[in-house]
Amino acid sequence: MHNRGEVAEATKKKILKIVSELNYQPNILASTLASKKSALFATLFPEPPSPDGYWNKPVVGVQKRVTELRQYGIQVQPFTFSQTDPKSFAENARKVVELKPDGVVFAPFYKKESTVFINQLKELNIPFVFIDSEIKNAGQLGYIGQNSYQSGLVSGKLLDLILPEGNVLVIHFAKEMDNQNHLVQREKGFYDWYFKNKRDIHQLFTLEVPDTSDEKWMEGVVEMIRCKNIKGIFVTNSRVFNVGRLIEKHQLFELKVIGHDLLKENVVYLKKDIVHFLICQRPEEQGYNAINKIFRYVVQKRITARENYTSIDIVTKENVDYYKEFKKET
Repeated sequence: MHNRGEVAEATKKKILKIVSELNYQPNILASTLASKKSALFATLFPEPPSPDGYWNKPVVGVQKRVTELRQYGIQVQPFTFSQTDPKSFAENARKVVELKPDGVVFAPFYKKESTVFINQLKELNIPFVFIDSEIKNAGQLGYIGQNSYQSGLVSGKLLDLILPEGNVLVIHFAKEMDNQNHLVQREKGFYDWYFKNKRDIHQLFTLEVPDTSDEKWMEGVVEMIRCKNIKGIFVTNSRVFNVGRLIEKHQLFELKVIGHDLLKENVVYLKKDIVHFLICQRPEEQGYNAINKIFRYVVQKRITARENYTSIDIVTKENVDYYKEFKKET
């Protein structure tokens, strides 16, 4: 059955016929335990800025799946990088390459640095899975996460539905926007919705805010809001709470706002009706499924679907308490 060439051809045919008739499936667990081999995987995720940050959640999913697979001897070595420093990504990607794991799960946060990392993994024949954001046709085993472009389309339609007049501001709280593929795709989907539906009653503007360490950034945003007749704001990442702070400080409560992710800071403004919708993508599920995908390929030798898109959840103050992170105690 292992095709090692140590059995006569006639005997091999008889055995394989019996296998087919009985629909026999090998016991992967028994085989793995018998071989006494374990697999080492590496993860490379952005470093969470706080204990409640978004990137803590995929880690929870990873740990959950690893615990379930403990009988296989699966180990995971985590690495993190700064969300504001591409050099940090490159440095920690180098550490992953030096480790030479059996498989890698990572977020291709910075496209240029990720491309270099991908080429190194391919040279070493190390399979890899993308999480949260995707680079198309890069040789990945698969992608676990939201379709960023479709998410942008959803956000565009939602904002248009609640915005009878006025213009729209797209805000990126990020550095080196051209290098952050998932944010670019969200913006593209958002713009395309307005373009394809000929919603020319609204003008669209884009603004990058690379630094919010002090509140000086608010002055430029407020000036733009007033000069450009901005009535709606779309934030492409999880830092929509920054807009919530701005609205409270400058009493701009007429603005309609859409952002991303169920962070506690964001939910505060969702419940105040300052943020009207949060677009969410189940990050814990992403971490869980990414480890499961790499495990099935490396250990179980199974091929799975290349793309595994997670749901695009629309969360409002009316339904947020039904998500387990914010479910009211009874």
